[in-house]
Amino acid sequence: MKNVDWLMVTTAQRRLFLALLTLAGSAALSMAQVSPVPGEARQTVEQGSAGKLAAAVDAHYNELKSMQAEFSESYRGAGASRTEAGTLWLKRPGKMRWEYRDPRPKLFVSDGKTAWFYVPGEPQAQRAPVNKVDDLRSPLRFLLGKAKLSKELRNLQIQPGAQAGNVVLSGLPKGMEDRISRVLLEVTPQYQIVRLVLEEVDGASTEFRFSQEKENIAVADQQFRFSPPEGVGVVEATELGE
Repeated sequence: MKNVDWLMVTTAQRRLFLALLTLAGSAALSMAQVSPVPGEARQTVEQGSAGKLAAAVDAHYNELKSMQAEFSESYRGAGASRTEAGTLWLKRPGKMRWEYRDPRPKLFVSDGKTAWFYVPGEPQAQRAPVNKVDDLRSPLRFLLGKAKLSKELRNLQIQPGAQAGNVVLSGLPKGMEDRISRVLLEVTPQYQIVRLVLEEVDGASTEFRFSQEKENIAVADQQFRFSPPEGVGVVEATELGE
């Protein structure tokens, strides 16, 4: 894999990790069981309480054991833009698979212990221990249910700009102020996250959109493992970052 290509990959993966911090780590796939928010509380959330909305999102995802969704990722910044799309699988504890289809196939997968990145046709695959991914405060470990939105995002607020029936929640990621200026999450009445925007301090932004979500589906653990194809070398990484 060419060095320039890998730098582009690591930049994209940092954004994926932060997305997981908010989408999966902060809310989904924890081992704790949280009771569903009753109808009366839901009504209060819909009336505009950012804290209660965050708690309702946590409660929804904390009940899940697995999830599948279609995603699109759009980046704009530094005079460039790109859009990619594929399928995301999450499974507790700590498993994830980002399978890109457009504009070209590529794979990012983790079994909770080891993370892999591979572009079909490339001569090398990249591998790193999850506990060595420190460039964004090891957000992969949050997949184990060690964080919640209210703890990871400060100054939670309700924002305009949501589609009819949805609510947009904004917050400032703690400990990442030098890179990320704001995070926006668009939440449905069922407390599913369907859009996530990362606004960076340099003016760049990355938007993830999630659709066709399937919850608590059967996903084999093998889906989160990776074996390099015959003839493909493995590059060991001490961290997934530049």
